Amino acid sequence: MSRRFTVLAALAVLCAGAELVAGRGMSPAVVWDVLGGGGDTTEQHILLQLRLPRLLVALGAGACLGVAGLVLQSALRNPLAGPEVTGVTPGAVLGAVSATGLGLAGWESPLAVVVAACVGGCAGAALLWLLAGRGRSDPAQTAVHGVLVSAVLGGLTAMVLLVAPGELGSVVQWLVGTTEGRVWQHWHLLWPWALAWGAGAWLLAGPLTLLRCGDDTALTVGLSVRRARTLALLCAVALTAGAVAAVGALGFVGLLVPHLAVAVFGADLRVTLPGAALVGAVVVCGADAAAQLSSRLLAVALDSGRFTLPVGALTACLGAALLLVVVRRAPNRTF
Repeated sequence: MSRRFTVLAALAVLCAGAELVAGRGMSPAVVWDVLGGGGDTTEQHILLQLRLPRLLVALGAGACLGVAGLVLQSALRNPLAGPEVTGVTPGAVLGAVSATGLGLAGWESPLAVVVAACVGGCAGAALLWLLAGRGRSDPAQTAVHGVLVSAVLGGLTAMVLLVAPGELGSVVQWLVGTTEGRVWQHWHLLWPWALAWGAGAWLLAGPLTLLRCGDDTALTVGLSVRRARTLALLCAVALTAGAVAAVGALGFVGLLVPHLAVAVFGADLRVTLPGAALVGAVVVCGADAAAQLSSRLLAVALDSGRFTLPVGALTACLGAALLLVVVRRAPNRTF
């Protein structure tokens, strides 16, 4: 198991290095020179004030989404549960966008956006919980209701954007999910939030393992199922809201990373939860590096001075393809 963590950590370092050199304007030799203390003022500013915080935010957001997805799938005993299809991500997006449109928060104030996103994420999860009713333990019914809730919340977000286009027009790229323009303020806000709620999720590893075995088994050993599930959902919503407020709605990361983590680290959540954080960080960081490199190649191919491919668009496309593979290989999978 330690060897697997070592391999993933090495892969994370490799993806981090690729992201630092994948952007425009600086060759790998210049990046290495700046990291060694050289380079001019402009090169130092680009690397240390723009690329480095962007890298750290991508790692932190990926870790948050990976842990949140695994917590949701374990608490609900549903392999199709994830922030994207349980109303959490679209609810967080709606909360942040609505607060901005009403003037209660601004994108220059990440803390206010996190609070608004957390409130929206809780509201989205509560709406799904109410609609699912007695069928909330059925993976198929929960997935269907989750798609409906996400569609409704997405429509409300579009309505807000139409009502206040002047204020919210620049948020469209953020709705897709992007790490562009992230600075140290975003990182300083994200890492304590992620660390606190991630630690809380890890402390729930025992109750979550019992919930994966079924409510009857958990009740037999004396676990308060409702309390444990509520705390788990709170952790998942908070982690998702923090990631959404930092990088926007990255599609399919929280849904598929838990499957990869369980495949690599097994069903012991004391090990798999940290593993999911590491896998999520690798996935988002690697996708961001690929998105930056693709943007450079597309800009040359299209003869465009500036072409930006948001990382959320890449994760959505790749995630949808991987989801089809997972569903086709294990159509009846349940916990």
